Amino acid sequence: MLESAGIETDQQAGVALFREVLHQLGWGDGRNVRLEVRWAGADPAKARKEAEELVALQTDVINVTGTLGLQALLQTTRSVPIVFNSITDPVGSGFIDSLARPGGNATGFVLYDYALTAKWVELLKEIAPTVTRVAVLRGPGLAVGVGQFAVIQYVAPSVGMEVGAISMRDAREIEQDIAKFASSPNGGLILTGSAFSVVHRDLVVGLAAKHKLPAVYHRRYFVEGGGLMSSQKRTSSVAF
Repeated sequence: MLESAGIETDQQAGVALFREVLHQLGWGDGRNVRLEVRWAGADPAKARKEAEELVALQTDVINVTGTLGLQALLQTTRSVPIVFNSITDPVGSGFIDSLARPGGNATGFVLYDYALTAKWVELLKEIAPTVTRVAVLRGPGLAVGVGQFAVIQYVAPSVGMEVGAISMRDAREIEQDIAKFASSPNGGLILTGSAFSVVHRDLVVGLAAKHKLPAVYHRRYFVEGGGLMSSQKRTSSVAF
């Protein structure tokens, strides 16, 4: 398993559930199956290193969470079977040929359709009607970040919003860019999906509160961590 998200407490819960389901199916770690777990965070170099280590172990199958980890694995092997999850657009990103016939050595589960990205814009306008400027925080160098931004950029003018991008390279840069954006009125934030957004979850949620910027997040655990709103089910908004 290669976990590309950076908040290990969240991911460890997923690994624990994975182990439990394996046990229910008659597979015991260390008994009749060997489970290797790696944490890559949002570091491309680390993701590539961990991918190479897993492949070198002559692994039978690899489960991967997130775009960064999947990208690293496919750069490392085209023969070891890979099952992915939390991927937004595996076809557009070039990971598989099509949803019906993936081809190659990777298959898995799509996180959400790009159409949902447009909903983030609508939600932001609904909860903060005075917002006319939106900063879209995205993972740099990832096709999924480009795709999500493109949808937001297309939809935003229809609700009277001007769009700009903030790349989540490192904490200091994020803090500076959000502070600069917040220096002008009527701003709001949209945090798109990537390993970078998970790694910097607490920072972004904290900065949104500090600068009084209404923000919409792509997953419910951002709201559970103090964020304002998410489009994911079973998430309740927090008073702003």
